[in-house]
Amino acid sequence: MAKSKFEYVKQFEAEDKCLPNCWIVIRVDGKSFHRFADVHHFVKPNDDRGLNLMTRAAQCVMDEYKDVVLCYGQSDEYSFVFKKNTNVFNRRGSKIMSNVVSLFTSSYVFYWPRYFNTQSMQYPPAFDGRVVLYPGDKNLRDYLAWRQADCHINNLYNTCFWKLVQERGLTPAQSQEKLKGTLSSDKNELLFNDFSLNYNNLPEMYRKGTVIIHQKEKELDANSMSPLERSPRNSVSFSFQGDYIPRTRVQILHSDIISEKFWTEHPQILDGVKK
Repeated sequence: MAKSKFEYVKQFEAEDKCLPNCWIVIRVDGKSFHRFADVHHFVKPNDDRGLNLMTRAAQCVMDEYKDVVLCYGQSDEYSFVFKKNTNVFNRRGSKIMSNVVSLFTSSYVFYWPRYFNTQSMQYPPAFDGRVVLYPGDKNLRDYLAWRQADCHINNLYNTCFWKLVQERGLTPAQSQEKLKGTLSSDKNELLFNDFSLNYNNLPEMYRKGTVIIHQKEKELDANSMSPLERSPRNSVSFSFQGDYIPRTRVQILHSDIISEKFWTEHPQILDGVKK
């Protein structure tokens, strides 16, 4: 940048460098997505097209930023975990957040036709973002457990809510009143007794959300991959000329990240910063 007498204005820029030796988490969240989902006729309570599109956008972020060791998404949100010792953008919080949010949003729009086919986008979606720092591994795991618990609570409620509306003819207000004050056990009983639905038989993507991690390509078993993973354009860089260059393979999971088993099976997530 050329020197000039006006350069003093740089002194007004706030210093927002993230603390060292902390996990940096960027959470991207849809803005007014209830309205966006209604306008675009999303299937309630879960729309596979919308969920898979969110995951495709998250993959683009993970492919671009190799210091992201894990992504977790549910509904209209995704969290991106940068390793503790990352120096991306010199650890400037606003720079990291703005780049992640902008790439996620542009990828969501770019890949929309692939998932919604002939349904055109009626207006551009917006996503907000926040930066949170977690000093310890337990703090990070508790954060991810919180988001997955939120996924379960919301999905169980929404499954009951829309069953009452769509199959029992209740109004949204009546459905809300019927579910008011109910426990998880009450909702499970309602689904089983009134709709012959065992909640545990619903797809894990709905109940547990989506986890994306880096995986060495030679370690991947094609039979265990999801259809999205087996796509020839999965986890690749793209250009607007349509040229696709393979880069890093990622693995899409719908796992229980609250239990110890997940972390035992994937120790590289937390141990990678030590190598």
